[in-house]
Order: sequence, then structure tokens, then C-alpha cells
Amino acid sequence: MKIAALQMVSTTRVEVNLDTARRLIAEAARAGAALVALPEYFCLMGRSDRDKLAIAEAPGEGPIQRMLSEAAREHRVWLIGGTLPIGSDDPDRVLNANCVYAPDGSLAARYDKIHLFKYDNGRERYDEGAAIRAGAAPTTVQAAGLRVGLSVCYDLRFPELYRELMHPPCDLISVPAAFTYTTGLAHWELLLRARAVENQCFVIAAAQGGTHENGRRTFGHSMIVDPWGAVVAMQAEGEGVVLADLDPAQIASVRRQLPALKHRRSRAAG
Repeated sequence: MKIAALQMVSTTRVEVNLDTARRLIAEAARAGAALVALPEYFCLMGRSDRDKLAIAEAPGEGPIQRMLSEAAREHRVWLIGGTLPIGSDDPDRVLNANCVYAPDGSLAARYDKIHLFKYDNGRERYDEGAAIRAGAAPTTVQAAGLRVGLSVCYDLRFPELYRELMHPPCDLISVPAAFTYTTGLAHWELLLRARAVENQCFVIAAAQGGTHENGRRTFGHSMIVDPWGAVVAMQAEGEGVVLADLDPAQIASVRRQLPALKHRRSRAAG
């Protein structure tokens, strides 16, 4: 089965970004992808963190969610819809929501990003908590015959989240992201490959990749990693479609040869 990670360099204009997403989803579907993933903040890379508040949608309503549903239905694909801002009960903060749509356009799952990025090296400063409220519930979804674990960007640094998703084990972990160039250069591929190896599953990581209108540079390197930790497809920067074949037999083979998931011991057991 083919899966596709879509890389974007999103702008400050929602409609432009939705048009780009539609075009890339169509391209992935024409290439035979059954499951397609968009990057974090695919719908908006604003000039300030608080720009998200102005475009926040209610659950199940609004042009961003409508586009995702329509694209999934039109192209008959499972669509992991990057992230979009969903309103919360705090008027000053939104939820960074990862919505998954089935090929009939229905919402199959929603995951709200749990871990919020904060970084300050004296030159670059980011604080997602200024405009985003953290989610609370780890989330999986059955999609295209696969058990898929959902996560977003900074979640990648917290392996305990992925262990919670592995009951039972996932076939695929999704990591839509907008990693900064600085942190991505140091840690992006390293962490993605580690999550694939320790959980013995495929990882699909759709990323923002380039210099945006707001001056931010994201790392890109959207990739698909196999259960042995090999990067099987990748695009460094610029928009594009990253395609790879996901073979469930490869997952089974890795787990049979090296049954590490069965060898885990709980802390209580020593």
C-alpha cells in the first residue's frame, strides 16, 4: 500500500494554503496513495502566534475542515489533516488539532497536540503555550487497514507518548510537524528513526519545509521511515509529495526476528 507525506511551505493566507493542499492531495492520489498526510499548520503560518485565534474553527465547522473532508471524499483517500486551530473554552487559546478523515469524508479521529513547544536560544524564541491549550488524550485510529498512532511535532521528543499508543502496537505513527531549522538539523531524523526502531513500525512525517512569509525557516525533510529505522523516502525542502510503500509483512518480519516489544518489562517488575 502506498502512503504519502505532503511537504508544504505555508503562507500567511489561508485560502492559498488550502489550494496548495488540495493540489498536493490530488497529486498523491494520482500516484496511488491510499493514505495521505499533511504537515502541522498547513493552513496558516501566521506572522504571530496569535494569528491562529482569528481563523479558529468550531469542531466540524468551517472552511478548513470542509476542505479536508471534501478532499478525502473526492480522492477516496485516508487523510491525516496536518493541524488546524480548533476553538477551546479559553478565548485566548486554541487547540492544535490533528483531524483524520475517512475516504467517505467523515471524521474518523481527532487528536489535540499534548506537548507544546517552547524554545529560546537568544536569537529564536517560540512559545506555543501563548496561544495554544494542550490536549490531554493519546489517540489512535484504524485507517486503511492500519492501526495509526497520532502525534504532532514536539510530541516527537516524548517517547512515553508513543509507548501509550502501542497497546496494541501501531502499524504506523504519524508526525505532522513544523520543526524549526535549528532544532530540525540537530534532531529531526534522529528522533523519527528512534521512534520507528523502538516501536517497530512505520513512521510518516509530513513537514513544513522552507522559508515562510513570516521569516521563519522550517526544516522540512518530510520522510517515511520503516520499522528497521531506514529512511525509505524523503524530500529536503520545498513543497512536494513523498511516497513510499508500506508492507505490513515487513512489520511482522521485524517483530518476529527481534521481538523487542514482547521483551519490555514494567517498572514495577524491575
